[in-house]
Amino acid sequence: MNNILEMRNITKTFPGVRALANVSLEVKRGEIHAICGENGAGKSTLMKVLSGVYPHGTYEGDIFYENEIQAFKNIRESEAKVIVIIHQELALSPYLSIAENIFLNNEITKRGLIDWNRTNQEAQKLMAKVGLREKPDTKVMEIGVGKQQLVEIAKALSKQVRLLILDEPTAALNDEDSAHLLDLLRQLRSQGISCIIISHKLNEIASIADKTTIIRDGKTIETLDMAGGKVDQERIIKGMVGREMENRYPAHTPTLGEEVFRVENWTVHHPEDKARVVVDNANLYVRRGEIVGLAGIMGAGRTELARSVFGHSWGSNITGKVFVNGKEVDVRTIRGAIDGGIAYATEDRKRFGLNLIDDIKRNISMASLNKFVKRGLVDDNEEFRVGSSYRESMNIKAPSVLSIVGKLSGGNQQKVVLSQWINTAPEILILDEPTRGIDVGAKYEIYTIIQRLVDEGKGVIVISSELPELLGICDRIYAISEGVITGEATRAEATPELLMKYMTKEKEKSNV
Repeated sequence: MNNILEMRNITKTFPGVRALANVSLEVKRGEIHAICGENGAGKSTLMKVLSGVYPHGTYEGDIFYENEIQAFKNIRESEAKVIVIIHQELALSPYLSIAENIFLNNEITKRGLIDWNRTNQEAQKLMAKVGLREKPDTKVMEIGVGKQQLVEIAKALSKQVRLLILDEPTAALNDEDSAHLLDLLRQLRSQGISCIIISHKLNEIASIADKTTIIRDGKTIETLDMAGGKVDQERIIKGMVGREMENRYPAHTPTLGEEVFRVENWTVHHPEDKARVVVDNANLYVRRGEIVGLAGIMGAGRTELARSVFGHSWGSNITGKVFVNGKEVDVRTIRGAIDGGIAYATEDRKRFGLNLIDDIKRNISMASLNKFVKRGLVDDNEEFRVGSSYRESMNIKAPSVLSIVGKLSGGNQQKVVLSQWINTAPEILILDEPTRGIDVGAKYEIYTIIQRLVDEGKGVIVISSELPELLGICDRIYAISEGVITGEATRAEATPELLMKYMTKEKEKSNV
């Protein structure tokens, strides 16, 4: 089986930084080839070189595709060769429908006009392939980041792809949808389509990849043959970080205190379909010093519960009560929630959590800007001082707090988000997918930060689509299914089987 792609001695330099140094990669026809490495290792940069995002002439080295040397000037030229890349930063128009996004710049026409019937029909077929159950005319802004990722994948499949590149394709997906996608990639492989997958989910890499190339500090370290299950996750991690990582979850003994947070009889309706109940009479509590997990499959209502509690930032006809330190808090506005001691770090840091074109210090200060105002003006010196202290204590890897957040790795962006909300001095932090899209080393640091927060007496709720993560860091876990909290388990009681049983429990139907 010959190679469909060879990248030879690729070197890419940005001002003051060598992102890639003589990186080489070979991908065979009909092969699933994984690329692994810590954030900032150069994985995405290499794929942007391949796809023409970084055009020929801006890098050194050669690209051979289908046995011909290529000099892509832009992404349109690589797509003309039927190379399709799905970037980690989703490229969808929120105001267009799912079907419109799938066929954007690839419209289905009839007599010079868009054939909407065929567009919606074909979109429905592609959506079924990726497990997306929405209507084709649903606007992208009305679905969560996980479902938006599925739209991107459906969009890629609408083209006659020969080489499909996926940058963190399952980062926003739950276990069920991830498994569906991996099965889809296996089907594509059986049809002779080659795939390159960048992922931090090493269990998925171990289960699906034929070969795995490890990049560290902009250099090719090794390519592992995954055949026969000889290569395990620990072996991949050793190549990524240059050392063994015996335990991916830091040891922690909690010191539990009094109840710090309680939600009672919380019910939320959909903002568009106001008759549809999305969160149904939820009750939960968190003690000081406790990490509480919230598990559920996509669409179960986890994020909707969190956002509705945080200033009614999602939902309609919201009823119920929220208590912090035994006192009822008015959470009808985000300012009221923050003033009441509640912080919420969104699952979509790039869209809702950060201003990617601003610097670190301003991102850290913006949720608590009133702390930095003197005589009606923002005190830049105080912003710089506070930002610098967080850069040091949170180990944010950047030259200074004047660095632009959009240029940081995913793990360092997440540390900025955490710093932003810690600076509001909350009693309870709700962290929605806090390690999504970041590597194992950065995850470990995030877990350590979470443990430090609860050791200081705060309460933390962690929403995660990865059951091993919840089992590894949480003291107690709630499961939610169809908007109903269906079960609760302590660290000693919790198992993947028990949580999955709760997570898939159907809502009891009324006899009325």
